[in-house]
Amino acid sequence: MNQLIFFPLMGAPGGAPASTSQSLLSLLPIVAIFAIFYFLMIRPQNKKQKETQRMLEALKKGDRVVTIGGIHGVIQSVREKTVIVKVDENCKIEFTRAAIASVEASAKEKDSGKAGEETSAGDGAE
Repeated sequence: MNQLIFFPLMGAPGGAPASTSQSLLSLLPIVAIFAIFYFLMIRPQNKKQKETQRMLEALKKGDRVVTIGGIHGVIQSVREKTVIVKVDENCKIEFTRAAIASVEASAKEKDSGKAGEETSAGDGAE
């Protein structure tokens, strides 16, 4: 019984030491698994984290944002660690920068896009 348990630990049969190529081949699956984890999990997460950090650093007044809680609004003021988001005419809420999930577009870009759509829609209707 003990021979079955310790046989893999003894090395190559016949008492000869295991060759280095066999040792390297036994490490190959571990290296492959690490490479798969790196390219499928670690690297994309790092890219996403850097992209989010750049987005948070680029926040400016007038950007239309969505918070992690799903609140939509326009940034009224940007401070070092917080932003004030205007949700309605009389409602302003202060959030930490990390609470901003995404930036839709700046309010100026959206307004100019609407003005362009209205003029082109008016031209097509005539």
